[in-house]
Amino acid sequence: MDFSRLRDIITRYCVGEENWVDSRTVYIGHKEPPPGAEAYIPQRYPDNRIVSSKYTYWNFIPKNLFEQFRRIANFYFLVIFLVQLIIDTPTSPITSGLPLFFVITVTAIKQGYEDWLRHKADCSINECPVDVVQQGKVARTQSHKLRVGDVVVVREDETFPCDLILLSSSHHDGTCYVTTASLDGESSHKTYYAVPDIMAFRTEQEVDSLHATIECEQPQPDLYKFVGRINIYKDKEEPVARPLGAENLLLRGATLKNTQHIYAVAVYTGMETKMALNYQSKSQKRSAVEKSMNAFLIVYLFILISKAVINTVLKYAWQWSPDRDEPWYNHRTEHERQRHVVIRAFTDYLAFMVLFNYIIPVSMYVTVEMQKFLGSYFITWDEDMFDEELGEGAQVNTSDLNEELGQVEYVFTDKTGTLTENNMEFIECCVDGNVYIPHAICNGQILSAASSIDMIDSSPGGYRREHEDLFFRALCLCHTVQVKEEETVDGIKRGIHQGRPTSFYISSSPDEVALVEGMKRLGYTYLRLRDNHMEILNKDDEIERFELLHVLNFDSVRRRMSVIVRSSSGELLLFCKGADSSIFPRVVSGKVAQVKAHVEQNAVEGLRTLCVAYKRLSEAEYQEACHCLTEAKLALQDREQRLAHAYDIIERDLVLLGATAVEDRLQEKAADTIESLHKAGMKVWVLTGDKMETAAATCYASKLFRRSTQILELTKKRTEEQSLHDVLFELNRTVLRQRSISGLSVDCMDFGLIIDGATFSAVLRPNPDGTGNYREIFLEICRNCSAVLCCRMAPLQKAQIVKLIKASKEHPITLAIGDGANDVSMILEAHVGIGIMGKEGRQAARNSDYAIPKFKHLKKILLVHGHYYYIRIAELVQYFFYKNVCFIFPQFLYQFFCGFSQQPLYDTAYLTLYNISFTSLPILLYSLVEQHVSVETLKKDPSLYRDIAKNSLLRWPVFLYWTCLGVFDAVIFFFGAYFLFDNTTFTSNGQLMTTNTQMMFGNWTFGTLVFTVLVFTVTLKLALDTHHWTWINHFVIWGSLLFYVIFSLLWGGIIWPFLNYQRMYYVFMQMLSSGPAWLSIILLITVSLLPDVIKKVLCRAICPTATERAQGNEKMVRGVLADLTPLSSRRSYRSTSANSSHRSTAEALPLCMSDPLPQKILTHLTERGGADVYALSPYLLRLSGAGFAHYAPGPETTV
Repeated sequence: MDFSRLRDIITRYCVGEENWVDSRTVYIGHKEPPPGAEAYIPQRYPDNRIVSSKYTYWNFIPKNLFEQFRRIANFYFLVIFLVQLIIDTPTSPITSGLPLFFVITVTAIKQGYEDWLRHKADCSINECPVDVVQQGKVARTQSHKLRVGDVVVVREDETFPCDLILLSSSHHDGTCYVTTASLDGESSHKTYYAVPDIMAFRTEQEVDSLHATIECEQPQPDLYKFVGRINIYKDKEEPVARPLGAENLLLRGATLKNTQHIYAVAVYTGMETKMALNYQSKSQKRSAVEKSMNAFLIVYLFILISKAVINTVLKYAWQWSPDRDEPWYNHRTEHERQRHVVIRAFTDYLAFMVLFNYIIPVSMYVTVEMQKFLGSYFITWDEDMFDEELGEGAQVNTSDLNEELGQVEYVFTDKTGTLTENNMEFIECCVDGNVYIPHAICNGQILSAASSIDMIDSSPGGYRREHEDLFFRALCLCHTVQVKEEETVDGIKRGIHQGRPTSFYISSSPDEVALVEGMKRLGYTYLRLRDNHMEILNKDDEIERFELLHVLNFDSVRRRMSVIVRSSSGELLLFCKGADSSIFPRVVSGKVAQVKAHVEQNAVEGLRTLCVAYKRLSEAEYQEACHCLTEAKLALQDREQRLAHAYDIIERDLVLLGATAVEDRLQEKAADTIESLHKAGMKVWVLTGDKMETAAATCYASKLFRRSTQILELTKKRTEEQSLHDVLFELNRTVLRQRSISGLSVDCMDFGLIIDGATFSAVLRPNPDGTGNYREIFLEICRNCSAVLCCRMAPLQKAQIVKLIKASKEHPITLAIGDGANDVSMILEAHVGIGIMGKEGRQAARNSDYAIPKFKHLKKILLVHGHYYYIRIAELVQYFFYKNVCFIFPQFLYQFFCGFSQQPLYDTAYLTLYNISFTSLPILLYSLVEQHVSVETLKKDPSLYRDIAKNSLLRWPVFLYWTCLGVFDAVIFFFGAYFLFDNTTFTSNGQLMTTNTQMMFGNWTFGTLVFTVLVFTVTLKLALDTHHWTWINHFVIWGSLLFYVIFSLLWGGIIWPFLNYQRMYYVFMQMLSSGPAWLSIILLITVSLLPDVIKKVLCRAICPTATERAQGNEKMVRGVLADLTPLSSRRSYRSTSANSSHRSTAEALPLCMSDPLPQKILTHLTERGGADVYALSPYLLRLSGAGFAHYAPGPETTV
């Protein structure tokens, strides 16, 4: 339960805030406002202590136990343990208590260690030294002692200890540079600004003399949003109010760069900082395997209850006769006779529940948890998924979904930065329909920037020249690019060219850098921002200065940004750039048709386009815009809505100048990855905010769409011509008609659907006539399409699409992959979320379940790791239920032969250690290292992924087969041992011996024989299922059997002083001294394993799966290559002929077609249709009528 909300309410009441307020007041330096100003209300805020740990020293045990016993299996075994303590049960409480204690202890140690590491990290952060300004001097204190209102000094390369408002910096313009890589992964330098009125305070004494208060919003987790204002008091004048935004807020965890020092005031501390608020855990995702486990557990719980009920009923039916109810050797006490029959029956029922409770595998949960935790390291250690450029490999943020990687049916991917590199290159621009290409080629020579313009536009008129200059100036001014001189960035020197320092551009947006660099190649160079003036160098090598008045920042809703500047001549200009859909509706003049045609052409070519427009402002219009913007920026309530309204008013009546085209290249092997996913049976959807033509071109390039794909359009343009109802039903008829004509499966048809955001919103809306909605029709169309492209999508719409597919009647497993903050919503919504460590920050990687460097790594993480994880854990789950059925069903059968007296068949030690020691390690190791087919085969044949789709190995028929196999083996164990004990005789010393095996006849001998066959059978069953053998497999499997034998010899061969009675003394050794007993054990093990072996042989021969065929091919190839004579064993000779194709010849050995080796190869290739010739690589076979030769790297060898 979270008490933080309750604590906040109590705190507010304690300090007199009887009503919830949406803002807080921060007194800089803890100074009260001057007399006559606002009332001083002291407020309580948390200290700067960070707590990421889950437990404390005094609540670890109760809290951890509470969380562990919330699991059904743990709680069930706790109840069984308590029943064993309360009533007289046939087994010792140790048999249930020890395994439960082991599971609880292992889990608690693991969670406690992880939390101890978090405590350790918290202490190191909280005890970091921090410099604070106190009474005009700098004092050093610890980070956790900081309070809201403290003025902090931060120096270069230091990390901000809390969320701070910048007061002043060592730079004269009041700016500082910050990297936020630890927050969002963006390594580029961001510029933050001090309020102009106080940026001149550069010493401790001056800062300490500052008299001001800050009003700002209450803490919230959005890293990119902050609303506040600062009130500055100067003598007896009215306070000066200035707006504060995200550009003034320095976040905890960010690092100061290229700035000697800054002064800043703490506004959010401790767990109220934005970084701490983003610690909140994501919603828990559960895999399909976990759901199957829980379903199987319920079935086995029902079986357990049924067994207990059946035995209880049969016990009282058998004891109906008085001589059976109270035999001469077991008289009841008077108290037992007086107990009511219902109480006696209920007690017996509980006793049978305890006796059979081992059918529920409590250790399975801890084994699964260990398998997931340890198995996740295989992804982290995979060198194939390490990216040299980034210097990073794949990351696992949660290990709970490893097996879900092998069940994916739908892949939802972003385009920019995911399918493409997000490495922008300026290609061309269009001004009033005229195309400008940097470094154009004429007569085989690359022309300079200026000459390239003159070549394309040889005789520009005055109007065209004016628009051309305005266009280039707009792109040089309308951006947030920073200019950096030579410096060291993260240990790498940048900005040095031919030994001379040069400048380079940095921005959080790769598009902006590409555009500014493109303008530089066309002759217009952006130089710097100095004293709030932007300087550019035009193509005549003249420096132009523009005063930067306002920046109307870009946002994903407007999809544009603007700047208002004043030229050196005093002219006021507004430059605006953005997506065509956001610019064209606001344009009132310009050559719209020509520019629009060029934009559409570039989009078809797969280029990213932006439109540029401007308008001149009169002084009155500018003053009105200033008033509108200032009013909106000073608002503490609804600031974003007011700013959006102000931007909407200002960005109207524009004049269109032109458009730009930037190329974003496809990522390496992106097309191969998508093609492999299609072959694996997955449907790939591309969700992007780009325009349809650009996205469609990328889809063709990435092989999402093929040239033969029939494209179905569901776009706003089409729904304007026809109603949405008609378009949907027409598309549905098209796909259904094609399916009926072809008579083939849906997979054979190749449809591709394109839908835009506006139409998708209309699909989700209910019909106005109340006849339902179009979701089902839309889903039906999508089911018949091999690929879907969703363009012009907002981040929320991406999540809605994923949710829509998740909730469809098939309930498919979905995967979302993206690289930017706009992809986080769909990553969190999908069953599996994968983040790309891209150039748009690390928000996607931080919020994902798995993070990979490049899109191409998706192929291996799904087709190899996902495949292995699912195969391993499916075997683990089924095997656990199987071995527990084998374990407990003989106990059930035994009750029919002991008068339902609840007599246990196995010794207490065997009951306790069966799941903990004797059979646990082999299956754990199997679930970590098993490879049923090789890695190369999985990568070369993606269709093998289809064999495990839709949770095929954990379906009810497979579960029923494993359960029946367990029951069959249990019957063999029990009755095989029973028939060995059929005939008994008395020896001369009065012992009862079996005639067949000459063993002592007794309960514990019988049970030990059954248990021995059981342990060997279930272990050898796992050995038969193992395809990938290593030394550690051999060590664990044979070592487990050896451990059982040694333990049994020691347990029964020594008189242990701590035991009150020792019923197993000499039992195991006496059993092994019988030759017939050895033969019987071997025979029973063979009979038990035989049906499973026969079933596998028949299935492989009659109807093999693709995986089984691949296994057969691998064995065949290994056999063929083993038969080939190694080249190193042959004597090679240099070629003596000049016409010998530059190859050495070898000694010729005649070999007829009747010989076994060529026949084997020919038979293999004939039966397999030549499909697996690649598997013989690097050998190339050449078959002829008289013999064959094989080529390998090196000399030719003729056989």
